[in-house]
Amino acid sequence: MSKKYKAVILVGGTGGHVFPGCNLAKHLIEMNYNVDLVSDKRGYKYLEKYKDLKITILPSKPFLNRNLISLFFSSIFICYSILRSLIFLIANRPTIVFGMGGYASFPMSIAASFLKIKLIIYENNLILGKANKYLVTLANKIMVSSKALKGIPKKHQYKIIEIGNIINKEIINFSKKNFKRDNRKLNILILGGSQAAKIFAETLPQIFQKCLENGINVKIYQHCLKSQNEKLKIFYEKNKIDYDIFNFSNNLINYFSKVDLAITRSGSSILAELTNANIPFVSVPLPSSADNHQYLNALYYTQKNFAFLIEEKDLKNKLFNLLKEIYDDNSVLSRIENNQRQFSDKNVFKNINQILKEVINEKN
Repeated sequence: MSKKYKAVILVGGTGGHVFPGCNLAKHLIEMNYNVDLVSDKRGYKYLEKYKDLKITILPSKPFLNRNLISLFFSSIFICYSILRSLIFLIANRPTIVFGMGGYASFPMSIAASFLKIKLIIYENNLILGKANKYLVTLANKIMVSSKALKGIPKKHQYKIIEIGNIINKEIINFSKKNFKRDNRKLNILILGGSQAAKIFAETLPQIFQKCLENGINVKIYQHCLKSQNEKLKIFYEKNKIDYDIFNFSNNLINYFSKVDLAITRSGSSILAELTNANIPFVSVPLPSSADNHQYLNALYYTQKNFAFLIEEKDLKNKLFNLLKEIYDDNSVLSRIENNQRQFSDKNVFKNINQILKEVINEKN
């Protein structure tokens, strides 16, 4: 069967942009779309593991305006990227372009607007990202994970459609119904990108050691950098802490089915995945995240009683007390899980289908 529509999905260089883009790509392919995923070298380190997706790498750099020289060279490079994007779009002639955020998505979004190709942007954080700030004027629609999003000017709010979080369909349909909590052991999953993996590997093992010394039995499933494998292995074995370390996983469900609690950074995608999977979590925002968006994400889920929030500077002082409270009182996690069950992104792809139907049939 021939492909009726073509879609180009533009993703920035972080997992928070790449993973929703990949989930959207897989859905569109199921809907018989011809899909191109476009990113830069930063994004490719995540994308290279998706062998079933058609991936194009185009160069990109952030816009720098610290001084006249940086402004000049940034402007030249962006113009070059827009030209490359125009050539790509003319050659591929997509029906629709999705901008998933990140500066790598900016040049081709501009090119799509210039060529009058339908443009939909997506924001899954709770404050509008820098690239999307410049694209709201050009976008036909603005898909958002939550209407709690801040940063969209009033004159463009008519474009907003709340669709939910574009997460893996397997996670949306995941169920912990066969999981049985062992009240004698706290099973903890540690998640985070490269920066988080480094910080968590340096900070958390000592806290788990303190847990063991105080009669709190734990098993640790920890994502870490390859360079940290040996050090963590030696520490956990020396201190007789049950552990399982891994460096990357495209299928976190394997771990979701084993744990009581997660400790994670506060990217919007992973918080949504954990909530949909009914995994209580401790959210530790990246202090240097742009516009403090990770803190806002963490606060949003904590205020809904889906999670706990501990800032990185407070980990050593507060995490042990929280783990002790959870270990001593099983109802703490049960209350969180019950609250999470009231939340679901099960309609996100149905909502996307409706938007596509409207936008594609919309007259320019």
